[in-house]
Amino acid sequence: MSPTQLPAALAPMLEVLNHAGIAVFALSGALLAAEKRQTLVTFIFFAVVTAVGGGTVRDLLIGAPVFWVHENATLLICFGAALAAWLLPRGSWHHKALLWFDAAGLAAFASFGAAKGLAFGLAPLPAFGMGVLTGCLGGIVRDVLAGEPSILLRPELYVTAAALSAALLVGLVVAGVPGGVAGLVATLAGFALRGGALWYGWALPEYRSDKP
Repeated sequence: MSPTQLPAALAPMLEVLNHAGIAVFALSGALLAAEKRQTLVTFIFFAVVTAVGGGTVRDLLIGAPVFWVHENATLLICFGAALAAWLLPRGSWHHKALLWFDAAGLAAFASFGAAKGLAFGLAPLPAFGMGVLTGCLGGIVRDVLAGEPSILLRPELYVTAAALSAALLVGLVVAGVPGGVAGLVATLAGFALRGGALWYGWALPEYRSDKP
């Protein structure tokens, strides 16, 4: 699989996943600021950090231009999400809305990160890792800044959902499935798994120190 062939095949879906992930992750960051009753400046800061955190680290690692510093669209989406969360009445946003927006962003960004890794010539396993990193890091940084318990310290399925999206994207593309189909399937699968964790409480088994 030539890295010079991959961007053309994946470009449309990459763009869709990227902007979808930016929008929903930015909104999840702004909603957390709303829960904390912060100022508009904090709304914007949380929206930006959540939306660009994982992708910034990914681009630095794979040697790509950092995706948001050469365009206005990313920051405008973040500002719009922050302003929407700020202007709408507090009762318009339910706590679970943050979780569902975060789930959508997680799946979209994990698929996008894996696809971009492949597009820049990474081997399948490193590309998978870039997908997980892209999907998870922004939300982790957001929660740390807000003083929330890190999702990494809870057994509920979160990183696992990102891993599912990234693995499916890589596997399907390597198998020759068109990029648009691979991206859609991978994103929906990761979102479904995270949604199941939110709705039904699915979780991984915890380590037991009293094992025989």
